[in-house]
Amino acid sequence: MIEVPKAESLRDLFSLKGKVVVVTGASGPKGMGIEAARGCAEMGADVVVTYSSRAEGGENNAKELSDKYGVKSKAYKCNIADYDNVSKLVNDVIKEFGKIDVFIANAGATASSGILDGSVEDWNKVIQVDLNGTFHCAKVVGAHFKERGTGSFVITASMSGHIANFPQEQTSYNVAKAGCIHLARSLANEWRDFARVNSISPGYIDTGLSDFVDEKTQKLWKSMIPMGRDGMAKELKGAYVYLASDASTYTTGADLVIDGGYTCR
Repeated sequence: MIEVPKAESLRDLFSLKGKVVVVTGASGPKGMGIEAARGCAEMGADVVVTYSSRAEGGENNAKELSDKYGVKSKAYKCNIADYDNVSKLVNDVIKEFGKIDVFIANAGATASSGILDGSVEDWNKVIQVDLNGTFHCAKVVGAHFKERGTGSFVITASMSGHIANFPQEQTSYNVAKAGCIHLARSLANEWRDFARVNSISPGYIDTGLSDFVDEKTQKLWKSMIPMGRDGMAKELKGAYVYLASDASTYTTGADLVIDGGYTCR
């Protein structure tokens, strides 16, 4: 059973001192992964960041976390689409850091077409990374959580798991993220005796990955957001810290939609 925390003050409930947090997909300079990592480090956690291909970005981010926040941080290469890769990551982190308290499954891939214009390989790649990759992370770290009797697993899903985006076609991504949301709910029930599982569903976030999209389409996106703008990744880090910390010990199976109001229309 997940017990009531002993801390009383909000400051202590949000503190992550003494905890080890893993954040996958955190090699970019301003993405959701590194902002989640920054938030956790700011609250005192030792933080592991992973990268798939951008080694320099991952190493630089780990150094920034260590230098700025005075915590232990290290970057590891990991392709979450490969189960053995994820297993090695978790084993290596436990060997180096002693444990994992929080795992933020953030790494993912985007879609560039609908199913008719895209290939079978395109579909399989997105599903393999976004859905199966998240499953790989859950299966490996979940065994560690069960052994220790504690843990928090946080999935970066998307508002696209709730709606079908327009005008771009990205069915495989939408399906994968819908699967991630229900994976979180299902695991929250499966792991009820020892760990919490939640997801975060961001809307359009300015991470630089959509800079290639034409201005007309971006204006259309903004016209569909009640707040009239994209979000910044730093506007999500409070949610990640909340779900990682003892402030959320009675929160499991939840999906936090942070989309500037997009899905309320």
